[in-house]
Amino acid sequence: MKAIILAAGEGTRLRPYTLDRPKCMVEIEGISLLERQLAVLRSRGVTPIIVVGGYRASMLNGEGYALRLNPRYAETNMVWTLFCAEADLKGEAIVSYGDIVYSGEILDRLMASTADIAVAIDLEWESYWRARNEDPLSDAETLRLDKSGNIIEIGQKPTCLDEIEGQYMGLMKFSTQGLAALRSAYCDALEKGTLGNRPTEKAYMTDLLQALIDRGHIVQSVSIRSPWIEVDTVGDLRSDTSRERATRIMATLALKGQI
Repeated sequence: MKAIILAAGEGTRLRPYTLDRPKCMVEIEGISLLERQLAVLRSRGVTPIIVVGGYRASMLNGEGYALRLNPRYAETNMVWTLFCAEADLKGEAIVSYGDIVYSGEILDRLMASTADIAVAIDLEWESYWRARNEDPLSDAETLRLDKSGNIIEIGQKPTCLDEIEGQYMGLMKFSTQGLAALRSAYCDALEKGTLGNRPTEKAYMTDLLQALIDRGHIVQSVSIRSPWIEVDTVGDLRSDTSRERATRIMATLALKGQI
């Protein structure tokens, strides 16, 4: 199973730390977000690994992964970045944002899913969001589930906590059939010029997932409770929570001899 890491963005909310490097190369205690994610993927035998870069992509020259480029990174968003690796969208694939770090246990749960489209969600998101933001609704998204645990709504601006049954992490898995559905939805969006309420080139991954749901595809949630982090702001980077969680993830890998 391959992994595709979306790492093209400028990371403007992380400046000055991203003035000289891509967002995924920002470090927590001397180890970059990308290095941490690669360690987890390699510990589970995920190969090949593809990184889609854009901003300061010349720094993404490490060994053990292939590099694809989004030359329009400054004017596009996640969906466009993903399809800059369109030739790699076959077979089974983990798709992940470049500014997150997650545990091996989270990856295990996601890889164990037999769904064509599976999305990791954090059931204990609220305590983590409150550690990151004074108002957890200020940077959260809606996520509603049906009785079978399938996602029926994702990626909207919430008005209350009840509209969030788990938080989207930016980590998902697609089967061969799931990737085919993804490509079909994207091609239709290109022809139409919009995806959800946005121009296709500005669309988020949650817009594409919602489009799949609206087309009748099952998007299964994979609930997690293990530690993970998103580093989107300077506050995230400097927080004790980020450091503690990142250290715990790497320590678990080291304890099991996986790094």
